[in-house]
Amino acid sequence: MQSNQSTKTIRVGLLGAGTVGSQTARLIVEQFNELKKRTGAEIELAAVACLRPEEVDAPWIKRDLLTTDTASLCTREDIDIIVELIGGLEPAHTFVKSALSHGKSVVTANKALLAKFGPELYECAESHGVDLYFEAAVAGAIPILRPLRESLIGDEITQIFGIVNGTTNYILDEMTVRGLDFDSALRAAQEKGYAEADPTGDVEGFDAANKAAILATLAFQMPVSIDDVSVEGISAITAEDIAAASVEKRVIKLLAAVERHCDDDGDGEPNSYGGVSVSVYPALVGAEHPLASVHGSFNAVFVKAQAADDLMFYGRGAGGAPTASAVVGDVVSAARNLVRGCSGFGVPMYNKYVPASSEQTRADFVIRCNMEDTSLALRGEVMDVFADYGVKAERLASACEAQYAQAEGESDCPQCGLGGPGSMRVLVRECSKTTVQSICKDLQDLDFVLGKPLALRIIK
Repeated sequence: MQSNQSTKTIRVGLLGAGTVGSQTARLIVEQFNELKKRTGAEIELAAVACLRPEEVDAPWIKRDLLTTDTASLCTREDIDIIVELIGGLEPAHTFVKSALSHGKSVVTANKALLAKFGPELYECAESHGVDLYFEAAVAGAIPILRPLRESLIGDEITQIFGIVNGTTNYILDEMTVRGLDFDSALRAAQEKGYAEADPTGDVEGFDAANKAAILATLAFQMPVSIDDVSVEGISAITAEDIAAASVEKRVIKLLAAVERHCDDDGDGEPNSYGGVSVSVYPALVGAEHPLASVHGSFNAVFVKAQAADDLMFYGRGAGGAPTASAVVGDVVSAARNLVRGCSGFGVPMYNKYVPASSEQTRADFVIRCNMEDTSLALRGEVMDVFADYGVKAERLASACEAQYAQAEGESDCPQCGLGGPGSMRVLVRECSKTTVQSICKDLQDLDFVLGKPLALRIIK
């Protein structure tokens, strides 16, 4: 560490003074002495850009630091690090690229920006010899991106399953623990501030999809964008789905799933780079899996690597202070590099993104279809659809049937076994995602099937 006489001053320009921005400013100001000891530099909050300075209610932000001229702040010669916390694609993309191009290191929590323009910005940072850090972009305070960029860089990651959206995990957990239906659980999430007035981005999986693209890029060293992510949300999940999963000792979780599949290219040797699948979907997670015990609005990321084997990262995935903790951690890393006159290791992308083939996505699924009539004859017609595709399929008991069987020793409860409106659940084994989608389409075309069938992958 440098002596006090030569202590460097690192000046930070903050873009955005909202929930995370104001807490980031607080940590920089209140932890001034500690950060100085940790970096060998005085980290100074030099300016804060926001649209409405008069609405900023943070006593630790001096009024004379506030500005509305965000573009100029990104190019000021006296600024060393730009912290972008305004979110969205534009003008954030323009501001971040401008800062990097003018030799500023950048710290951001903007998942949408990185999922869309990540490779372009990583290259820009590398070409200008500056840092681009973004730990807070995925799973808030949980340190997951730095381990992927650094700690596990000597290993080969094969799979990541992440609960990376607190809103959906809270909703599904309320449905599981308290027996609420989807709409009631969503209202509870909104009342507690876990869900926005318009929750579409969360419940339809788009927020998690941005994070999945970032995780895939870092894990597999390849450019993966939001456009490469297959997305399915949780709005179709019913209380009956939750109950049936519970009977089978499973829980339903919305997962960001990133997998690299082995392939046989015909030469007799497995090819590790056969294909990559990047998806967001609700899945049936076995009770013994570490992700099954993640409750409320918490996040968790499960990583499988060749040498390190199974790893689990768990903690607060959102919130002003937790997210600000990750942001300031990145500021410290960038400041340390500036003190040393260097930049950190960038984001290598030497692999080409190749989507996984249909055969590489084989797994076990449970397909649920709602029916006007669940009589034995129509159940048979449903099973004929599966037979047409030559898949291994077996009908599963509904939650009602399973509970009746446990109590009475019968295979079907009288009510469910005599027809009438209801649902039917079928387990298919080792089936490709494409085949599952085709089966669901054919089931939907049956006159007595109501709406679109739901397919849930089983995570063992």
